Amino acid sequence: MTLPAPPVPHAPPAVAASAQPQELGRFLRARRESLSATAMGLARHGRVRTPGLRREEVAQLAGIGVTWYTKLEQGREVQPSRQAIESIARALQCNDDEVRHLLALAGIKLDQPSPLAADEPSCLHMQLLDKLLPYPAQMQSAAFDLLAANAAYERLMGISLQRLPALQRNCLHMSLFDARWQQVVRHEPQTIERMVAMFRAASTQQSGDRAIAERLDYFLTHSPTFRNAWERYQVRSPENQEKTFDHPVLGLIHLRQTYWWSAPRSGMRMVVYLPVTQADARALDRLALLPAP
Repeated sequence: MTLPAPPVPHAPPAVAASAQPQELGRFLRARRESLSATAMGLARHGRVRTPGLRREEVAQLAGIGVTWYTKLEQGREVQPSRQAIESIARALQCNDDEVRHLLALAGIKLDQPSPLAADEPSCLHMQLLDKLLPYPAQMQSAAFDLLAANAAYERLMGISLQRLPALQRNCLHMSLFDARWQQVVRHEPQTIERMVAMFRAASTQQSGDRAIAERLDYFLTHSPTFRNAWERYQVRSPENQEKTFDHPVLGLIHLRQTYWWSAPRSGMRMVVYLPVTQADARALDRLALLPAP
């Protein structure tokens, strides 16, 4: 059994709670500028100098005052209601993830409980990870911190979680900075953008988590790829999907990545990788015979 990895040391938050209105304003502007007035059937007169919709158009579509909306986008403390935020979200054609993100940025309590930053894998979680063998499985936080893993996952990724430095025990970190990890995980287009969008959602829902703030500071400082994706202001929830791994001994292995939460749902989640074909299942059986990394 692989024991849980020690937690990443906490540091002072990178973004204070008072910065939330500015984040809300930046997100609104990015979303507004990403839309096409023509595609939405809005008539335009005169020269258009800015991309996307005008603030006046968003306010009209949302049924709110343009001055009030402008204050929101400028990051002022205006304390919007849930109804107002949802109206703006509809006007900006936000999906469910983006609506939840906007509500969280506005300081509006969500119906579902917020993820708990203090979650750690228990003995029961560890037993379940081992019972899933030969399927690779791991426990991760909402911000992709690797909290625990079974032997199959470590063999698949070529890592020993216990020997991995605390800074590197994070799937997004490894995807950005570790060449060996990048060779094993066959990234499809938009993979990093999808992970960054999930990280943004986690950082907003757990704005008081110092470990997430520390991660964010590091990524913004050291990764242009992360910065570019971060500035797109996208948010997403975890989604089950097929992934391809290029193992140095076994070659290509196709697995279905599935997310699982225990009750009550929190930021900590179990990720299990199931074989797509019988050939992939046989590859996982051979994986179990390889030496531990």
